Amino acid sequence: MQGLEKFLGDLANFVWGVPLIVLLFGTHVYLTFKLRFIQRYIGKAIKLSLTRSGEGQGDVSQFGALTTALAATIGTGNIVGVATAIAAGGPGAVLWTWLTGVFGIATKYAEALLAVKYRIKTSDGQMAGGPMYVLDRGLKMKWLGYIFAALTAVAAFGIGNTVQANSISSMLAEYNISPYITGVVMAVLTAIVIIGGIKSISRVTEALVPFMAIFYVLGCLIILAMTWKTIPQAISLIFSSAFTGQAAVGGFLGAGIREAMRYGIARGLFSNESGLGSAPIVAAAAQTKNPVRQALVSSTGTFWDTVVVCALTGIVLVNTGVWQTGLSGAALTRTAFTNIPVIGPIVLTVGLLTFVFSTILGWAYYGEKAAEYLFGKRITMLYRWLWVIFVFIGSVATLPVVWSFADIANGLMAVPNLISLLLLSGVLVAETREYLWNDNLEKDANEKAAVAKN
Repeated sequence: MQGLEKFLGDLANFVWGVPLIVLLFGTHVYLTFKLRFIQRYIGKAIKLSLTRSGEGQGDVSQFGALTTALAATIGTGNIVGVATAIAAGGPGAVLWTWLTGVFGIATKYAEALLAVKYRIKTSDGQMAGGPMYVLDRGLKMKWLGYIFAALTAVAAFGIGNTVQANSISSMLAEYNISPYITGVVMAVLTAIVIIGGIKSISRVTEALVPFMAIFYVLGCLIILAMTWKTIPQAISLIFSSAFTGQAAVGGFLGAGIREAMRYGIARGLFSNESGLGSAPIVAAAAQTKNPVRQALVSSTGTFWDTVVVCALTGIVLVNTGVWQTGLSGAALTRTAFTNIPVIGPIVLTVGLLTFVFSTILGWAYYGEKAAEYLFGKRITMLYRWLWVIFVFIGSVATLPVVWSFADIANGLMAVPNLISLLLLSGVLVAETREYLWNDNLEKDANEKAAVAKN
């Protein structure tokens, strides 16, 4: 097992080398300027995201699509992932994670726009879309669409399944609860929801996501209010070590700028998934008048996930000072939160339980749609049951193996998706100009298509 852990760790470091970091963060920055700082519309986007009613063709409401995407993104990356980044890259990793979210808003917007524009209606009347259809229909590169779909179908078992299950079983093991018991319970609950498909998943996430996000944010704010005196020093340390590196006696001994960037950006992507190409898969199922409306709604996912939730987690972890203990992952997070009597353990436990379960549900849909693109509808039920089985397997696996696998899968998934975003940037600008910059957000793209056809 140690040999496998070393191999996967080395491979993850190779995949997440300088070229991928430059490609990912560079795409975020490029699209930010190309789309004239689309982040300035975040207020309008949040207002649109609260619309629960259907307003066009699609399988679920805009709000349902957003909560399903948020269910997949707000997960262990927000709690355990941030802790892992700090342990490996120092406090400065928090800033890089946050910046990945700020600039990643543009990329998440772009992904969703293209997903809706190039989506199709399947033979059973459901919508299907995502980077594989964008690569196929937008760039006529079906072969690359197959590669993305294959990577997604497999990668889902890492980022959205085994890592999530492993995080909660590791935490509960600290309370002497067997990982096997945790695995069985999580697997059963997952099966109950995902067998019903996207509408069943959407119903659960619409109720679960707002509760878990508000509860966790309020909990973190209360913790910070209780330790407010040291917050300025913690924030100062985060900013200074992001550009200078920070040596300490912990597990990241001698961490420099490269480590802070590498782990901060990697965990930022793991958390908000901007550039990964996953969230557009459910964005394509949304009931929306035009691609830009859903793109704006989808962009709020990155804002809430990273700009707000990850930032709060990072400040809490650095402010407690436990990042110098040499601990990592769930152990570091648990130590930090349990230092705050009563409130800390409750926030952590409820946060992880809800975050993990919701992420498993959201990613089940992503992986399923990717497998469906490759093999057709006949694969659907088989994939769902395999998903349930791997929830159990993830619960009893070791942390280094599943985290390294998730890092590798993330990096490989991102490449074809980022290629499509860069090559179709002209389409992004044209659509944004027509519907947003020209103040036509209420314009129905389906009516426009009908007129053009006639």
